Amino acid sequence: MKEFDTKIIDASLDDRGIKIAALKLFLLAAGAVLFNLIFWQEKLALNALLFDAFVLWSVFYLYPAAFTKPAMKWLLLAHAVTLVTLIVHNTVLTKLAFSTTLLLVVVFTQYLHRSVWYAAASAAGNYVLFIFSFFENIKQVKITGIKSFGIRKAIRFLIIPLLIAGVFFLLYSFSNAVFQDVVKDMGIAIEHFFTKFFTWFSWNRFGFLLLGLLVTGGLLLKMHSNYFSEKDYLQHNDLWRKKNNLKKWKESASFDILSLLMGRFANGVMALRNENTVGILSLVMLNILLLFINAIDIVYVWFGFTYTPNLNLKEYVHEGTGMLIFSIVLAMLVLLFFFRGSLNFYKKNRWLRYGAYGWIFQNAVLVISVLLRDYYYIQHMGLAYKRIGVLVFLSMVLMGLITVFIKIHQRKTSYYLLRVNGWFAIILLVTASCVHWDETMAKYNLAHKNTIPLDVQFLLTLSDKTLPLIEKNQEVLLDKTTVQGEGDFLYRSPFSPMQVFEQRKRIFLSEQKKYSWLSWNAADDYVQNYLSKAVITSSLNK
Repeated sequence: MKEFDTKIIDASLDDRGIKIAALKLFLLAAGAVLFNLIFWQEKLALNALLFDAFVLWSVFYLYPAAFTKPAMKWLLLAHAVTLVTLIVHNTVLTKLAFSTTLLLVVVFTQYLHRSVWYAAASAAGNYVLFIFSFFENIKQVKITGIKSFGIRKAIRFLIIPLLIAGVFFLLYSFSNAVFQDVVKDMGIAIEHFFTKFFTWFSWNRFGFLLLGLLVTGGLLLKMHSNYFSEKDYLQHNDLWRKKNNLKKWKESASFDILSLLMGRFANGVMALRNENTVGILSLVMLNILLLFINAIDIVYVWFGFTYTPNLNLKEYVHEGTGMLIFSIVLAMLVLLFFFRGSLNFYKKNRWLRYGAYGWIFQNAVLVISVLLRDYYYIQHMGLAYKRIGVLVFLSMVLMGLITVFIKIHQRKTSYYLLRVNGWFAIILLVTASCVHWDETMAKYNLAHKNTIPLDVQFLLTLSDKTLPLIEKNQEVLLDKTTVQGEGDFLYRSPFSPMQVFEQRKRIFLSEQKKYSWLSWNAADDYVQNYLSKAVITSSLNK
């Protein structure tokens, strides 16, 4: 009886597995067709809402328990924000944020994760192993599904009746003139259908269909292995004291580095004390050196900065900022090296900790110095991509310093450091997508055109959302003053700024006619309405 019950349970599990595999293949095909229909020769805009609804419904139907996961509500909220910003702003950044959060929602639905880094690895695994997952589902349906549904048996039974029906079909078509005419009409209809189909069909569209299959497959088909998920959950936030394997320690890269720097002092019973001493001396010297650098910055950057036209702010900010940010990142790596393991639990590491806290504080002061440099650049030269990029990097660096302090003070692992900073990067990405940066730069630079040298070439490389702003300030296009800035690298046209601007307006309006309602977004709709009214007004004035 027990053996019979076991067979029933196994059969029901197999049947459920077959149905899930068949459902995945059906959803994959439907998703690929939907992708082809709504994205072909369209912009990523309102159509993203349709595809997003399909993907989210599919993954939550396949994995209904995902709603109970703690991070899911926050991820869905972040994803909803990026979807709104995509339809409102429709910038490259909003598209990146939308795609990133969609991937995270899907991966956190399919796997157990806490870190975005391991989740990103699982997402990459889904796409890399997509073809194997695809054929695995086909194999499961083919081997067990066909047998259970009796399709082979049905085909065998239909062969003889179909042959007999075919013979009589030919006999009736030759013997009956009316039936022959009906058959001809059917043939013509079928011929027209295939003619229209091959007119519609193109290899480019077929390739786009395959792209849709890949995109949808990477989202819906989970790879068989849970390797990255298991690795993620084996990690710990808190550092535990454990006895090191001396043999493994001597084979590690950390021991090789210490042996290279400390020689025989890196080995033996006094190795930990020696390492602590080296760490204290290193941090004392680095603190003194950084104190000297910070003192110079406080005197000359914080309180003694005076702008002169001869000052090369680009070199002052970008070259200096790059080296300073690199030094701060390197500083964090040095601290992570000293506080990687046993030194966290060494009883006499108090001065090492004080040195680390002092250096973290001084690096935070250095961040402020870099921030002031960037502020002066924006104040006297206006906004640009790299200047905003510096602000983003500084935010990441400052968060990194805070988490390094927490790691040392509360004895956290490097996993904790990467996990928290990874989530902060996602929050920063979602927050940044809420701002239309091209429009913000254009508004700021045009509003301060009397106090800063306006980079007209850079202005003309910004997105279409800035066209109405430039239309309102057309006099700036007649200024022949050249400014060395980001426009030198982005602007590539032999025509005058006014000619480029007029050409961009014509191209934008003509492109909008090619798109359907699937490409609708608030930014393009605003620009189209404004430029259309401007064209009508201009023609009436003439």
